[in-house]
Amino acid sequence: MRARTRVKFCGMTSPRDVALAVAAGADAVGVIAAESPRRVAEADLPRLAAAVPPFVDRIAVVVDPSEREAALLRALGFTLQFSGDEPADRCEQLADGLPYVKAFHLPPEAAGPPAAGDLAAYGRALWMFDTRVAGRRGGTGVPFGWAAVAGVARERDVVVAGGLTPENVGACVRAVRPYAVDTRGGVETADAKDVEKMRAFVRAVREADAEA
Repeated sequence: MRARTRVKFCGMTSPRDVALAVAAGADAVGVIAAESPRRVAEADLPRLAAAVPPFVDRIAVVVDPSEREAALLRALGFTLQFSGDEPADRCEQLADGLPYVKAFHLPPEAAGPPAAGDLAAYGRALWMFDTRVAGRRGGTGVPFGWAAVAGVARERDVVVAGGLTPENVGACVRAVRPYAVDTRGGVETADAKDVEKMRAFVRAVREADAEA
């Protein structure tokens, strides 16, 4: 059984955000390179990449990116997190042989994971499960029923996202035992990263790990 759940904080928009996330204990930081209130302009991506220290992973959230966009992000050391409707062969092409993340979006009331065939097509990816609300791909602040993916998590590494906060992430870790958990708004106050919330989030994950 895995002893340690990895923590990703997403929606970094400045080197200060990155510094706060790292200080709080993040294993990975994410930038959004797709339509979003937290979208990072292409010109700002290099300085955010440079702000991430060694041993902390850089993740870039993309939605149906172009080959040029994907190449730029790869060159800056970002792992691509595909959060659109990209088919598996397109993800493989754009990842160019490197590891990548594929997000699957479940309705809040989902009783189970996506169809096995849909998942299997992305066999080389790290699977992320997020919440879909009113057509939005992530950033909903709404959790889905974690039991829907607990069985998948027993078979392979998965990431759980969607409405995770310092108050509920421990329950998620205990229910699913995921490889990683991911949050954006759950560690913000007034639309800004809150280091105390990030520390509380990491603490809740570590306490749940210790119980398991």
